[in-house]
Amino acid sequence: MYELEAFGEKWNGKHPEIAQSWETNWPKLSTYFKYPQEVRTLIYTTNAIEGFNRQLRKVTKSKSVFSTDDSLLKILYLAMIDITKKWTDKRRDWGVIHSQPEVFFVDLLPDYVLPYFCYIE
Repeated sequence: MYELEAFGEKWNGKHPEIAQSWETNWPKLSTYFKYPQEVRTLIYTTNAIEGFNRQLRKVTKSKSVFSTDDSLLKILYLAMIDITKKWTDKRRDWGVIHSQPEVFFVDLLPDYVLPYFCYIE
């Protein structure tokens, strides 16, 4: 909590709404820190999503007009198929990440789902 106060002291002059928002929402934001580093990295890493969206934009950028909404959907679908063919690498630390839902959400998961999370590749 000390770091949050230091952040507020530094930025309250220029942007008081930012520090106030952090302090107001701290109980919700701090739950993020209960997860192991591997899971936190997975949560805040958006590079894969941004890259996927960039590749879809590249496909549609060259076309200024689509004759129908269906033609746009078909092009995006075919591009998605091509993009996902390249997704062959395994996620680093997947063994740790894969087991975490059982640890943190055991009360929320139905009994038939738990054996799935117990399996680690």
